[in-house]
Amino acid sequence: QVQLVESGGGSVQAGGSLSLSCAASGYTYSSYCMGWFRQVPGKEREGVAAIDSDGSTSYADSVKGRFTISRDNAKNTLYLQMNSLKPEDTAMYYCAADPNLLLWVAGLVSLDVLDAWGQGTLVTVSS
Repeated sequence: QVQLVESGGGSVQAGGSLSLSCAASGYTYSSYCMGWFRQVPGKEREGVAAIDSDGSTSYADSVKGRFTISRDNAKNTLYLQMNSLKPEDTAMYYCAADPNLLLWVAGLVSLDVLDAWGQGTLVTVSS
């Protein structure tokens, strides 16, 4: 059974930084495409960043140059370093696993159902 557990959310002022982590278990983590998406109540979820098993990455235009995704396959952990945070980055952030995440985040495919996702961690950025 796939399990994804996020941590690291919190409140920060605009311009600040936060680092999110996602601990994965229950599947062959190293071979899976992993990523982060965010959602604000009443709005569609937005793919934020993804990283494939070979280290290839994709980012939403809204976070390029500010967010960095990385993975540690030895620890089965996914990370998202978020710098220069803006109030519009405020959302629930979810860790996800799906072979199409890289393309979805790049805006090349639609993705209605993900293979797996976590319970989310809240990020609040105040102005």
